[in-house]
Amino acid sequence: MHIEKYKLEEHNHSLQKEHHRRFDFIAADTKDVDGLLQKLIDFQVAIPSWALGTGGTRFGRFPGGGEPRNLEEKIEDIGLLHALNRSSGAISLHIPWDIPGNASHIKALAVQHGLKFDAMNSNTFQDQPGQELSYKYGSLHNVNRAIRKQAIEHNIEVIKYGIELGSESLTVWLSDGSCFPGQLNFRKAFQNTLESLQEIYSALPGDWKMFLEYKAFEPNFYSTTVGDWGQSFTYVNKLGPKAYTLVDLGHHLPNANIEQIVALLLMEGKLGGFHFNDSKYGDDDLTVGSIKPYQLFLIFNELIEGMDAKGMNHATDMGWMIDASHNVKDPLEDLLQSVEAIMITYAQALLVDRERLTEAQNNNDVVTAQEILQQAFRTDTRPLVAEARLKSGGALNPLEMYRSGKVRENLIAERGSKTIATGL
Repeated sequence: MHIEKYKLEEHNHSLQKEHHRRFDFIAADTKDVDGLLQKLIDFQVAIPSWALGTGGTRFGRFPGGGEPRNLEEKIEDIGLLHALNRSSGAISLHIPWDIPGNASHIKALAVQHGLKFDAMNSNTFQDQPGQELSYKYGSLHNVNRAIRKQAIEHNIEVIKYGIELGSESLTVWLSDGSCFPGQLNFRKAFQNTLESLQEIYSALPGDWKMFLEYKAFEPNFYSTTVGDWGQSFTYVNKLGPKAYTLVDLGHHLPNANIEQIVALLLMEGKLGGFHFNDSKYGDDDLTVGSIKPYQLFLIFNELIEGMDAKGMNHATDMGWMIDASHNVKDPLEDLLQSVEAIMITYAQALLVDRERLTEAQNNNDVVTAQEILQQAFRTDTRPLVAEARLKSGGALNPLEMYRSGKVRENLIAERGSKTIATGL
């Protein structure tokens, strides 16, 4: 399905008067509004191929109909998102869930929809049909060298797929760990993992990056071999300059100060990317900004301060991706909401008065520092995001246009009501 240009124009025309009123109001108090709008236009959030179907839980899965049946249809769905919000211009593949059978065809289809390929994601956390050896007791840390070799070869295979598609990075997330005391020798598990990662790292092309994700718990509940940012940081420091830590917002213990983690990793030049989601209790994979919007803002505040201090490009020097999975929402609607939340929060963080904040910090003026941050956070930046979208050829209200255009109904008519996308 494609969004027809005339329908997009009709939608925007119907909302334009009210939009201009709201935009003019905030633009009058925004320094260098054109520069800010350009940053919003440039900023792109990659959509994971596995997020386009309803997610599974430990208890069941409830498909919503019209889910993409193959990689081609997943690319088409992300193309739909990008046509609406102009901020979803990249796709992140998970192998072997979405193996490109014909790389040149897949790459051409992505270009047709204005998309590029973001980080490639390997999968050694579950056994696949026909797999020779099991990952039940871990992959890269496994005591069995043959199993470690199998996991290494899979990651190298993922790199090869990425090269064919024009990707420039590999994300490694390991479920390796233990559920009971005594099950695992921690030092040997670390060493096995490091040696395995070194072999994968040596297969990276010169212009590629490796992102090493961490997670505090699940599916193992006593220990995780890459359990927190410090462990990931230790690994990537030992691996070399092409290795970076990846932060998933759901992969922390309750009340962790993620914004401080971000600041320190940036300071050390080892923050490579983000997986955006939200959570109440653990790795809930909820819609971005739905539970802790202020935390998301504080994280973006540190991101912008740290990236600007190093002269980094906000749009290109970091990997930005959503990682969420739902049973109760239309996946495309959820992704529209998540990208919108990210863009709104990014705009809020761009409004922070850095000079005044630095002055307040240097004078130990705690009240003023808080006021500066909360002033930016409480600013309704939706008109700025909408104006950037309008200038890029998108919809003023993507979610409203998605619903009024009956996109899901059309997808069900095309694909059927019983389709189930590959992935979780």
